Amino acid sequence: MNQFKTVLLMALLTGVAVGTGWLIGGQSGMLVAFGIAAVMNFAGYWWSDKLVLAMYRAREVSPQEAPELHAMVAELARRAAIPMPRVYIVPGLQPNAFATGRNPANAAVAVTEGLLQLLDRDEVMAVLAHEIGHVLNRDILIGTIAATFAGAVSMLANMLMWTTMLGGRSSDDNDNPLGALGALVAMIVAPFAAMLIQMAISRSREFHADETAARLMDTGRPLASALSKLAWGVSQVEPDHRTEPATAHMFIVNPLSGRGMASLFSTHPPMEARIERLLRWQPEGQVRMA
Repeated sequence: MNQFKTVLLMALLTGVAVGTGWLIGGQSGMLVAFGIAAVMNFAGYWWSDKLVLAMYRAREVSPQEAPELHAMVAELARRAAIPMPRVYIVPGLQPNAFATGRNPANAAVAVTEGLLQLLDRDEVMAVLAHEIGHVLNRDILIGTIAATFAGAVSMLANMLMWTTMLGGRSSDDNDNPLGALGALVAMIVAPFAAMLIQMAISRSREFHADETAARLMDTGRPLASALSKLAWGVSQVEPDHRTEPATAHMFIVNPLSGRGMASLFSTHPPMEARIERLLRWQPEGQVRMA
């Protein structure tokens, strides 16, 4: 169900991007939208992992430096049948974790120092299983594409806004099929719609990664316990000043949670819903007793 929802949302997001280009400049505008999205996706595919790891000052650790952490990641990678990801530790007291990398062969998992201090071994392993789930499900690639499509829509809207403000377009410009109305929709409605769709995709992928973690651990309880602690920990510790809203969707718990508006504008599902699903999770073939 989550996979189908993601495909549907990605198609919708693509439609918003292409539609924005059409509103701005007809067929030529559509080509420009495709071109911008393609360039941004190419850059995100190849370099986003290095940029994010550098942004948060993540340090790669060897098996000698963090033997237990490496052993857990190696065991989960074996269960998931993927190559062993690189292992990083992020400085900072806010407990959190994320995964990055363009594919399973080039993946990395990162946990903060605060997470290692707060959680017990089973909970840490469950969090790592969630991040391995993102790698296995190629959520990083999906999230990158969604973010760049949404970014392309915002870029096009900004270009149109500045062009209009500087007098570069007239209200009867024939390149815009809907004239002034089309320009207004492209500038205001399209970026907002793209943002909402991107966040919906992110929430769907979080549920899927939680489910994958439960399968890898053969139980959802350790992750449910970890999420409860992480939600509390994130609320108690201010995020690092490097934390950007654009990367909040990558973390297992939104590092900026409690600072947003409504769940509609959240990159993560409600914590209560995630925990409830995990506590109710049962291996396939087992029937939950009333």
